[in-house]
Amino acid sequence: MQMDYDQAVNWLFTRTPLFQNTGAGAYKEGLDNTIALDRHLGSPHRLFQTVHVAGTNGKGSVSHTIAAALQYSGLKVGLYTSPHLVDFRERIRIDGVPVSQEFVTKFVNDNLEFLEELHPSFFEVATAMAFSWFAMEKVDIAVIETGLGGRLDCTNIITPKLSVITNIGFDHMQFLGNTLESIAGEKAGIIKHGIPAVIGEDCPETRNVFQEKADKESAPIIFAQDDCKIISAKFQTSGNVIYETSYIGKLEGCLAGFCQEKNANTILHAIDCLRKQGYEISDSDIRKAFSNVCKATGLSGRWQQLGEHPLIICDTGHNSHGIRYTARQLESIMSADHFGTMRIVMGMVGDKDIDNVLRLMPTNAVYYFTQASVERAMNVNDFQHKASGHGLQGQAFSSVAEAFHAARKDASADDMIFIGGSTFVVADLLRMPEFSDI
Repeated sequence: MQMDYDQAVNWLFTRTPLFQNTGAGAYKEGLDNTIALDRHLGSPHRLFQTVHVAGTNGKGSVSHTIAAALQYSGLKVGLYTSPHLVDFRERIRIDGVPVSQEFVTKFVNDNLEFLEELHPSFFEVATAMAFSWFAMEKVDIAVIETGLGGRLDCTNIITPKLSVITNIGFDHMQFLGNTLESIAGEKAGIIKHGIPAVIGEDCPETRNVFQEKADKESAPIIFAQDDCKIISAKFQTSGNVIYETSYIGKLEGCLAGFCQEKNANTILHAIDCLRKQGYEISDSDIRKAFSNVCKATGLSGRWQQLGEHPLIICDTGHNSHGIRYTARQLESIMSADHFGTMRIVMGMVGDKDIDNVLRLMPTNAVYYFTQASVERAMNVNDFQHKASGHGLQGQAFSSVAEAFHAARKDASADDMIFIGGSTFVVADLLRMPEFSDI
């Protein structure tokens, strides 16, 4: 019996281990399944060019903006990212358009017997599906984001035109190691022989790791911090940011989280590398990519404004490396004249560096603690108790919707409601009926 789309996606979510929901139990180390599945499908990853993006934070913003620049240059561009927020098909796009329900359904039905014998992870199947669709649709190039790590990530069967590593922070340490050097070593696994690599941010613990890997692979390496192309960044109340650059002058971006200044420098270096390889990306293409990346590629959840009076912002930052920018931005907003009350709807998953995140958050805000609808979510009462130990006070709510509605009911026009702490908290928020058209 042939499955329809809903049944096919349900099979993916229930019959293949999904890290997004269950965490460690879904992680499969090694590339054996990926290689077997790729051979079964006729090695589709060999039929298009790629850019490979890894890193602890910023992968999504960097991947989407590079893809947008390539789109505006006139190329047919695939984009593979994770996790999805609302719809599985967000992970796999061509020129911003999600993979069709028909293709997802056909892929699962056509390969069901092989998949059930192989027992791959969800991410292994999704990656194979993406490569197959990009090959079938004859994309010119695809921007491929790693799922976790790099060296053993199932996307790492590609030989890209460019490798990009955004930054290194403490996350997924149970798989990647508990030092910055060991995490960098895993991420550096995407650096290939002779292929240029851009390192967005580095530190003394990671720089030598990247340099040694690049030397071993005879790969040209660019440390973006050594030549910062961003002279200044002015974050606007309108939700945009104006960059003054040494590369193409003034640049307006629609991604206005404080973390985006570092990402912007990484992106400009990556585009410069692609230009030097013959990709005809004009200054105008870059400007369009920065100002329209969300519209061009479907990116959402990055310091995204959902309402005003009160101002409503959500952000998918979920570890201490990323939350430090969020916390700084919240403090900046709270210091403005005539600002009312900061109301924070927050939950996290249990396998993150929760204490380090909580100690960064502002203590002079009202909290609405909650938990996302995934197995990995930390119990809200446990989270509230842990937060109180860091001076964060508020009520506990069993769902994101309940927490958000309580915050909005309490808020005045001069207040701000921030929703975050976990990608999955933001995902639950964006599934709410009032945000379904955003």
